[in-house]
Amino acid sequence: MRDVIRFAIVIVLLFMAGVAVGADLKKGLAAYENGDYETAMAECLPLAEEGIAEAQFCVGQMYANGFGVMMDDAAAIKWYGLAATAGDSKAQYQLGVMHANGWGVDMNDAQAAEYYRQAAEKGHSCAQRSLAYVTSRGIGVDENLQDAYMWYYVSAELGDTASVAGRDEYAGMISEEERLAAEAMARQWLAKFKGG
Repeated sequence: MRDVIRFAIVIVLLFMAGVAVGADLKKGLAAYENGDYETAMAECLPLAEEGIAEAQFCVGQMYANGFGVMMDDAAAIKWYGLAATAGDSKAQYQLGVMHANGWGVDMNDAQAAEYYRQAAEKGHSCAQRSLAYVTSRGIGVDENLQDAYMWYYVSAELGDTASVAGRDEYAGMISEEERLAAEAMARQWLAKFKGG
């Protein structure tokens, strides 16, 4: 009986700890959205240090943009990197942007394209558009207009209005056979992404 009671107490404590972490994260993210960066940092930094990817991304954003702290690209790279490693697509996209522009790291188009790809595969529309762009021009990856069209198509289908022009432009730059194949790949990707 004692073991059952101990087990129940442990479960209750773990549940309460999870609720507290969630509440702190919500408070920190709400503070960030409202421009209260002091509160956002106070709430998010401890959670970021515990390995919470959303908090790591938030801290990275504050350092990247100088929100409530001195702008520090190296610190932004650190926090984005931790969040990206945990699979956060927003952080992966931001790392792509930072590598593409040489902010806090040496400019590295190949690394930028890889981060765009990681985020794009998770459904991040800006990353999909960026991946389409670099693929269409051979920036950090081999130039491939069919793949570029496919990513513009995917992003446009997911509601990114900025990708519509790219999709329409590249539809006319590849053969009909390539276009149909790219659209089939895009539909297959979308079905998998949407769980269908």
